[in-house]
Amino acid sequence: MSIEESIQNADTTSPPEPEPATETAPPVRRPRRVLRTVGLIAVAAVIGLVGGTAVGYGIQADREPTALPPLNQPGLAYPAKALPKGQEPEPLSAKEDRQAKTQGDLRKLLVPKPAGARAEGADGWQSLSSYADDFTRPEGALEFQLDQGIRRIATRTWRVGEYKRVEINLVQYRATSGNGALEHVKRQQSIAIGEGKAESLGEPVKGSENGRYFLYPVHREAGYMDQYEARAFIQRGDIAITILMSDTRKIAENEIRSLAERQLGRL
Repeated sequence: MSIEESIQNADTTSPPEPEPATETAPPVRRPRRVLRTVGLIAVAAVIGLVGGTAVGYGIQADREPTALPPLNQPGLAYPAKALPKGQEPEPLSAKEDRQAKTQGDLRKLLVPKPAGARAEGADGWQSLSSYADDFTRPEGALEFQLDQGIRRIATRTWRVGEYKRVEINLVQYRATSGNGALEHVKRQQSIAIGEGKAESLGEPVKGSENGRYFLYPVHREAGYMDQYEARAFIQRGDIAITILMSDTRKIAENEIRSLAERQLGRL
């Protein structure tokens, strides 16, 4: 074979195909048998727990009941032994039983008007709408009183001289989950303190846990006479006591304090 034929044969011959590249092996997953082993252990633990609990109940059920230890004070057994005849405590008098007094006629518990004073306005029972009208926001006052479970209102108002006016309200509330009397008193005290109208945070009323009285500074306005005010807010049981006093002259502190203590003493 000549050189040209050799070259010609070499050109017509297809080049050898390259060998396929070795492919990288994918990551190997963990055998599933491991997960199966963990599952079997968990199931065995649950079965053991349930089985142990059942066995424990079975053992407890087969045992004789254990007697409870005796009471430290066996004399407290119910019903209590009745006292011998003649040794029973005497029932409270109407004067001592506060609940009996407040369930009766509230009007009889109002402080009487002083001698020489003139009755003015409401004297006796007052309607809720009339009571709410005296507030700066009657609608809000009416809603608040209804929410607190108001029951009835006893009122006494009198005037001394030409300008001094005194009003006392006994506002009673129904027995509910809350204490309407306390909420009403707390709200009025908070208003007296928060508005900054009173000269102080109020003074405590003797004989009351939460009652306070307030003296207000003089209110002056062109074309009008000076106006002085004193107020007291006290809670006793289901009754809220509110006392409003106004005059064109300065009100003595002992006047509002004495009136508050006397009205509280009648409950």
